[in-house]
Amino acid sequence: MRMPALLAAALLALPAAAQTVPSLPAGPPVTLQIVTQPGPAFPQYTRVDQPILRDAMRERSNGRVTTTLASWPERNLNGPEIIRLVRSGQVDIGAAPLNTLAGDVPLLDVFDLAGLNPTLEQARRVAAAVLPEANRELERFGVRIIAAYPFPAQVFFCREPVASLAELRGKRVRTGGGSINDFVSAIGAQPVGIGFPEVYAALERGVVDCAITGTASGNSARWYEVTRGLYALPVAWSTSGYLVNLAWWNRLDPAVRGFIEAHLREVEEAQWRLGAETTEDGIACNAGQRAECRIGRLVEGRTMTVARPGDADIAAVRATLSANVLPGWVRRCGERCGQLYDRLVAPVSGVAR
Repeated sequence: MRMPALLAAALLALPAAAQTVPSLPAGPPVTLQIVTQPGPAFPQYTRVDQPILRDAMRERSNGRVTTTLASWPERNLNGPEIIRLVRSGQVDIGAAPLNTLAGDVPLLDVFDLAGLNPTLEQARRVAAAVLPEANRELERFGVRIIAAYPFPAQVFFCREPVASLAELRGKRVRTGGGSINDFVSAIGAQPVGIGFPEVYAALERGVVDCAITGTASGNSARWYEVTRGLYALPVAWSTSGYLVNLAWWNRLDPAVRGFIEAHLREVEEAQWRLGAETTEDGIACNAGQRAECRIGRLVEGRTMTVARPGDADIAAVRATLSANVLPGWVRRCGERCGQLYDRLVAPVSGVAR
């Protein structure tokens, strides 16, 4: 689970796209409606979206481009609604984990099938491989992904400490949908669909025993107040996308479109770096490890018990991908999706159907 130092260094050393942001000539003002991230305290929102999509675009355009930016709870939204709002034109740009959108577009699950990507590096390679094909599918609905990005490793937050997959059997586990439901069912647990903003209350009341989210995402949402155990098995990375309404995007002045696109490239690089940083930071913060908690909220007093997966559980995740997750996804998505996996993803993952 602990990210190799060389991988973290490589991700953190990615070049800043801000150096390539084009200048924007004077012209009519442009106001963007943007909704991103499951919570306003998420570092993906406070450290990336706000400073780049809101502040930097306004400053670099000399006020020509302004943004009304909000997180999901600030608009009373859950993930699956984002693509519908973007498609209808009520939102110009929206961001959401792609597995939460897979109910509408099953192909999107291929970015981050449960158990597919053991490392963040592979998650990025898979995203790059499948993005053009995914956009061909989405453009039929009037939507396009302009940038893809991860969250920290998706792990189990549980009301009681858990140290293995076997201990999850029979438990009700909140998931974000898509292939993680197949994974949770395959290990003998019961998947429960609950929107992210409602998970805290569901854990507090015992509606669910555990919930899967990013190590730092759960910290940002204060799940440590209603859970005691963190099982740090990376099921996925919640690969996400910034989506645009295609009709709106194509109508933009080319100079404005290029200006926005450059900022989204900057956002993309920053989010991949942040995914690398926050995976271990989230674990440290929830466990009350002050020296290693640099980004999230340090938990003091009632710290979480952290368990790392053993080799057997890591192997079980891979086996479940082949035996349950891939077949389940192909049943939902169709054989053409299986062929897409064979052509684009299997050479990266090394896992054949």
